[in-house]
Amino acid sequence: MIMKKKIFTSLGLMSGTSMDGVDLSIIKSDGYNEFSSVLNVYREFDNEIYQKLTNLRDKIIDINDLKVHSEILKDLEKKFTLFNAKIISEIINNSDHEIDLIGFHGQTIFHKANIKVSKQLGDGKLLSSLTKKIVVNNFRQNDLNHGGEGAPLTPIFHNLISKIVNKKFQVKLPINIINIGGITNVTQIVEYSNDVKKNFFAYDIAPGNCLIDQWVRKHSKSKFDKYGNYAASGKVDNLILNQAIDNFEIKSFDKSLDIKDFDLSFVKGLSFEDGCATLTKFTGYLISDGLKKINERNNIFSNDYILCGGGRKNNFLMKTISEFLDNKNINLTDIDNYNFDGNFIESQAFAFLAIRSYLNLPISFPNTTRCKKAISGGKVFQNF
Repeated sequence: MIMKKKIFTSLGLMSGTSMDGVDLSIIKSDGYNEFSSVLNVYREFDNEIYQKLTNLRDKIIDINDLKVHSEILKDLEKKFTLFNAKIISEIINNSDHEIDLIGFHGQTIFHKANIKVSKQLGDGKLLSSLTKKIVVNNFRQNDLNHGGEGAPLTPIFHNLISKIVNKKFQVKLPINIINIGGITNVTQIVEYSNDVKKNFFAYDIAPGNCLIDQWVRKHSKSKFDKYGNYAASGKVDNLILNQAIDNFEIKSFDKSLDIKDFDLSFVKGLSFEDGCATLTKFTGYLISDGLKKINERNNIFSNDYILCGGGRKNNFLMKTISEFLDNKNINLTDIDNYNFDGNFIESQAFAFLAIRSYLNLPISFPNTTRCKKAISGGKVFQNF
């Protein structure tokens, strides 16, 4: 007799590189192959937290800055955790679902895999005490300790999504799931077997929204380029674009990327709109180039690219990626077309990773983060 696995109700929290708020998702899953979405909501930070987060990120350039600004970090971490606790309480009080676990990613402030440091603001112990729930956080450190890059961590969830899409919509393998957040990462799902070394591969391949968002925040009152409208109203400076393409190359896809690996200096003389257009074109080129190189590296060629993350809504960026890929047989499909909400894939992923961490199941793999062996991660707090 096969024992049925326990279905957990897990709440996932994700605050990304835009630093504008928190995505919250509630899912039901066994941590293996069962999955259903219960609730997805977004809560914007108040202006004080937003300003303090963005100011702090600009100050943290190297590991010594974590020590220099330790008091500010400590104070802001508490405010950030209290904000998350408040929205969790609001959601739980208005929900009929009993939450088993909370996956608390936190806000990334500093990430350097080569020195095994990844700092996310978020106090798991305090959040557990405030919510009276089991909290799982600090998802990246165990991977770093075992030779991994600490990112990307979503591929095991992308693998589950691909199984659902494959079964319900008859989308054939191989499938590429591309997440365009601050950084762009891709998961290539090749087959479904017991050999995780063959099943799927994952890589950070390019900037995502980070350059565009930074330019928009610096030169306007907006936080991002909605639908790519600013870029569409500008003109690409092809001379600057081609120089940037010639001078910049991502040499290894075996390394994780951080938003501080990129800078805006090459467009500093352009108007706001032309800067948006040129940066978006540059980003689109790097994403398409990364996809081509990954396909060639693994000798895996797929026509189906499923897009999630905020960048999928930037029409100018999507058009640019498609033009640079230059293949009429390629389908760039919004994940929403497969009955998923593309804005909440990462918050759902960390709800899923919380379950796997709690069950001591692997969340990172040699083919995803370059760790030495498949390992679990996430620190479990039960402080009540």
